[in-house]
Amino acid sequence: MFKGFTRFLQRPGERLKTLFGAQESSGPSTPTLRVIPRDQHDVSRRLFSDSALKVLYRLHNAGHEAYLVGGCVRDSLLGKIPKDFDIATDATPEEVRTLFRNSRIIGRRFRIVHVRFGREIIEVTTFRGRPDDDHDTKHAQQSDDGLLLRDNVWGTIEEDALRRDFTVNALYYNIADFSIHDWADGVHDLEARTLRLIGDPDVRYREDPVRMLRAVRFAAKLDFDIEPRTETPILELAPLLLQIPPARLFEEVLKLFLSGQALRTFELLREYGLFAMLFPEVEEAIAERTWAKPLIEQALINTDRRIQEERPVTPAFLYGALLWPGMRLRAERLEGDGMPPVPAQQTASQQSISRQQQHTSIPKRFSIPMREIWDLQQQLPKRRGKRAFQTLEHTRFRAAYDFLLLRESAGEIAPGLGDWWTAFQEGDDHEQARLISKTSGSPAGTSERPKRRRRRRRRNASSEHDNDGHQE
Repeated sequence: MFKGFTRFLQRPGERLKTLFGAQESSGPSTPTLRVIPRDQHDVSRRLFSDSALKVLYRLHNAGHEAYLVGGCVRDSLLGKIPKDFDIATDATPEEVRTLFRNSRIIGRRFRIVHVRFGREIIEVTTFRGRPDDDHDTKHAQQSDDGLLLRDNVWGTIEEDALRRDFTVNALYYNIADFSIHDWADGVHDLEARTLRLIGDPDVRYREDPVRMLRAVRFAAKLDFDIEPRTETPILELAPLLLQIPPARLFEEVLKLFLSGQALRTFELLREYGLFAMLFPEVEEAIAERTWAKPLIEQALINTDRRIQEERPVTPAFLYGALLWPGMRLRAERLEGDGMPPVPAQQTASQQSISRQQQHTSIPKRFSIPMREIWDLQQQLPKRRGKRAFQTLEHTRFRAAYDFLLLRESAGEIAPGLGDWWTAFQEGDDHEQARLISKTSGSPAGTSERPKRRRRRRRRNASSEHDNDGHQE
């Protein structure tokens, strides 16, 4: 980052005036390059992954321009440890593919190259240009509403900079001389802690409505303010998200809620009318059930804590908490029409998931365990005889138990059942028998564990979870 950058964060803009002169705050209509030499910033190659450096140097040595761009440069300047490394180059996807045998070209809407090093993927994009009448629909296509359907026109770095979304993401680290190229006054906005779209916000959001979600995600993640012109159209244009394929929005939801600032992100999404476009049934349930919002908020707090502690999280539990209020609202209505509780919840579960799939897809690897957690909520109150032991042995028991505690803390159900299951897990055989006898009314010591079929040995459940439903 800049020498003394942290000090100048307390006086936005002063350092930039020293380096470049006073800057306009409205954002450029044409790119104006400002080069920050290596001796005027503290961004070091030591911050970057070896894999990213390998890609940069191979492209450079092959005669191509190669830059780290976007979030990794932005975060490095902010003193954060960069995690995702994106590279921009003048090499076409085919040329990149030729240089790296461990790569593949993906995407049709935006063709990019993934270069894989073990589990790490370096994303390489070719400089995007401005489409014109000479380009057919195979290279560039736009809907009547302005939505970019295809954008595979190659251009120069200047053109590429204008195609970036926010000024703070139009920062390029040049591997040739280790300088930083600032095309859109991004450093100025970093110092002012401001998120600003490049170009006309109304046009840019219509080109890709997901940019509204990115604005919220970056504002929450970086603790930045959204610049007024960037902020104003969001509430009105939020319904444009309904044009985006559900599979893409599923990936965006994971980025929104698994970046360590899930609670703040949730608040901003609702403030700008975006949450209702992603989870319409949940938004309806929040308006009708007082416990719905506290349940979701506590689940997001738990998620943030695990991410900050660098522990894994599972989308199954997260989606389970998000969709539970809407599903329960459906189930209660079915029960009111005379359907028994168990089939009512099963029917409501299927209906809720089907409706959600129209907005954000949910892969079966997450929807199946989510439904198992939901189904166990009906089994947890049934503790007579052998049922408690059978429930305890269920693969999803620990997640279901944590979900039960979440429901109690939110006020959906009265407390007590969670305490019982806590004591039952921690108790010895005598204590477990006593707890079951209190529930069933049978004499202590008469409840026996069911005979269990031989199973493969697995880790103790207490080591796989941590009171918030996320598996280790």
